[in-house]
Amino acid sequence: MSVKKTQSCIICHKRFSPIEGLFLRDLNDSLKQEIIDKNDFAKSSSFVCLRDLQIIRLSKMQHIIDKDLEMDQKMNDEFQKELSKNTYVIRNLNDTIHGELTRGQKLSDAVARFGGSWGFIISFIVILIVWMAFNVVHFLGINFDPYPFILLNLFLSCIAAIQAPIIMMSQNRQAQRDRFDAENDYRTNTKSEMEIRILHEKIDQLNEVQWPHLLDIQKMQVEVLSELENEIQSNRAEQERSNNPQHRRHRNRNQ
Repeated sequence: MSVKKTQSCIICHKRFSPIEGLFLRDLNDSLKQEIIDKNDFAKSSSFVCLRDLQIIRLSKMQHIIDKDLEMDQKMNDEFQKELSKNTYVIRNLNDTIHGELTRGQKLSDAVARFGGSWGFIISFIVILIVWMAFNVVHFLGINFDPYPFILLNLFLSCIAAIQAPIIMMSQNRQAQRDRFDAENDYRTNTKSEMEIRILHEKIDQLNEVQWPHLLDIQKMQVEVLSELENEIQSNRAEQERSNNPQHRRHRNRNQ
């Protein structure tokens, strides 16, 4: 006994039996609306065969996947575009500072290092003591700067006058290095902020778009599997109904 093909598919317009497809009213809202949008004469009582229904579902799945991949690619392109800007390039301080030093700058750094050390303080005190001792005790008849040591005061004033600008030159260079450090810190912070912002966008995209899309895809897969199972059971029942009369006729003949 064959099943009558009483239903006409609204997409391929072929005749099918009711178990070989579904009515639009039995589909989910999104899939039903998509079929209605593509077919002007579709309505809730319209019939769609399983083959066309699977094609529509696969097309919708592929569209969802392509859309998510396009969004991910767009975010990655935006991230790479931001990274390519000079704003996020970290500069090497050794190349920008130490690599461009002149002899005068190197000398000012050396004077500043020595002038701010215990070696300078101790050696300076020793020189002062020896200077004053020679001129007070008249050791070996040496008395080139008698008390109150006018020549010593002149030397000290000259050293202070020369040492101060040299140390200031070194401090200016240190201030320049600090500016480079601050600029690198700013670039690092800006880059980190941009990466965190892109990461938040990706997480939001994942939570708000991709996960619902994955759930929709899984739901469609479950629907396809359920329909295949129903079709298999229907075919099996139909086969059993068609085989029963044959078994009865065969049994009657044997009797």
